[in-house]
Amino acid sequence: MKLVYLDAYALNPGDLDWATLEALGDVTFYDRTAPDQIVERAKDADMLLVNKVRMNRETLAQLPNLRYIGVTATGYDIIDGQAAREQGITVTNVKGYSTESVAQHTFALLLELAYRTSVHASSVQRGDWASNPDFCYWKTPLVELAGKTLGVVGFGDIGRRVAEIGRAFAMNVIVNRRHTADTPPEGIRYVDISTLFAESDVVSLHCPMTAENKGFVNQELLAKMKKTAYFLNTSRGGLVTENDLAEALNKGTIAGAGLDVLTQEPPSSGNPLIGAKNCVLTPHIAWASFEARQRLLAITVENIKAFLAEKPQNVVN
Repeated sequence: MKLVYLDAYALNPGDLDWATLEALGDVTFYDRTAPDQIVERAKDADMLLVNKVRMNRETLAQLPNLRYIGVTATGYDIIDGQAAREQGITVTNVKGYSTESVAQHTFALLLELAYRTSVHASSVQRGDWASNPDFCYWKTPLVELAGKTLGVVGFGDIGRRVAEIGRAFAMNVIVNRRHTADTPPEGIRYVDISTLFAESDVVSLHCPMTAENKGFVNQELLAKMKKTAYFLNTSRGGLVTENDLAEALNKGTIAGAGLDVLTQEPPSSGNPLIGAKNCVLTPHIAWASFEARQRLLAITVENIKAFLAEKPQNVVN
């Protein structure tokens, strides 16, 4: 069995041990693979691991030996699932490995917006506190979360965990989800998307991107938000119409945004959200804690073992 990992650096930049993966057979690691390098590197592989490397129909057709693709992430839209199925290739993903980390990062963004810790810490380092005539000062409004309304869009594992943490902060929680026939958890109310954007002090996205919801956070929805409200996205950048969000921030339609994802990653220099007013941006790191990546590697290994045992798990095609 020959296994090739085409973009291994994202999972393991050097702080994890590949031993459990290497024990499975002949494994070749590439830190990164450009589109024109895929076929040459993967042509003899029985199995591939990919994180963001796209595998389209044309590419798959040039890899007749391939029998398995393991996506080392939850989202698997980088794979042409139908073409893989037609070619007899099993595709798996990894779910649930980053729930705690993404939920934690969501609140890291929110707390930064609410208290601007980095702004005040930098101010102290510049000497502003030492030269201040009073025992304290603040450079931005300071916002208490207790009693505020948290609107969660999407109610999978991460959305549920964010809602739980919001409740621990004494926030009121409302949720928009696809399936609302069941009874919501205690203290949570299901609402339509317009109501959620209008009532929330904080809107946080935790839903997959589909053809139907691409760019759904647009000028119309943002205009429904309170001027004091924050918008958070640790899900997928493509859910947001970025020009509309940048305009809402720069015009003061909303108070701020905390984003870990953009439509194009890495972003182009002309991305309207880079430099937008009160916009906190992080480079798609919510998933990437050491602990989450350890879990991701462990589940990836288990997926491969299950496939080799002819009992595949986490199959997505």
